[in-house]
Amino acid sequence: MSKKLRTRRHRVVLNRSSGGDMGITLLLLILGVVMFLPLYYVLIQSLKPLDELFYYPPKFYVINPTFQNFADLFNLMSESWVPFSRYIFNTVYITFMGTAGNLILGSLCAYALSKIPFPGHGFFFQLIVKSLMISSAVAGTLQFVILTKLGFMDSQWAIILPTWASTLGLYLMKQFIDANISTEMLESARLDGAGEFRTFWSIAMPLVKPAWLTLIVQSFQGLWNTGATVFIQSEELKTLNYAMSQVLSAGIVRQGAVSASTVIMLIVPIIVFIVSQSNIIETMATSGMKD
Repeated sequence: MSKKLRTRRHRVVLNRSSGGDMGITLLLLILGVVMFLPLYYVLIQSLKPLDELFYYPPKFYVINPTFQNFADLFNLMSESWVPFSRYIFNTVYITFMGTAGNLILGSLCAYALSKIPFPGHGFFFQLIVKSLMISSAVAGTLQFVILTKLGFMDSQWAIILPTWASTLGLYLMKQFIDANISTEMLESARLDGAGEFRTFWSIAMPLVKPAWLTLIVQSFQGLWNTGATVFIQSEELKTLNYAMSQVLSAGIVRQGAVSASTVIMLIVPIIVFIVSQSNIIETMATSGMKD
């Protein structure tokens, strides 16, 4: 006798027991709480007065919530000889230029590797895949020598240019283009008189929107959190993350301001991720990567 299929809202669902569904839901709920806990703890730390910050064991709630930590942070930053707005501008400039360059070059290279046959394209793609196994710390010395020879010391371009050469975004774009864009579709556009760049911009890019949104988010998060670097010595060229880290230099008396600075640095990347999360999940599933 055949087993009756379970339905939900007139659609057939996996034939699991109700207990199995409840167990999976409970497990996912527990994992979600565990993952959210660090973010919650950072937030409540920023609202604690100084005496509550040093309670042991730490408390996961605030007895006397206050915004004084944020006021102290802005007072400290306003006393800096470099204007606070300059640090913000540097961070936004580096993030925008690095992300834009990474997106444009990564998309063009991925499209060429995927849809334009040329001698050695398989070899170049294998080099890109192998480069994903190389840690940035391993290539740090060589990168320092190259950028110094090119004259980019004490320049924000020393941070921006290496981002343009990031291969992770290129790999994601290439895999997504392979899976979602057929060669026949591009050939039809070419037969209609579209040039290669027009085909890329008008046909390929709209179809791989989840991939390039993922690339933007990954590049944005890395650049937004850029702190002190050996390439930049001038104070007026340094980033907001570096300025925030200087708050720590006075020791425990500034722990409240440090907690507030952590929340501020997290807000923008979290917003960007929330807006693009569905596209990121789709891209990772298509590329075959697991996070």
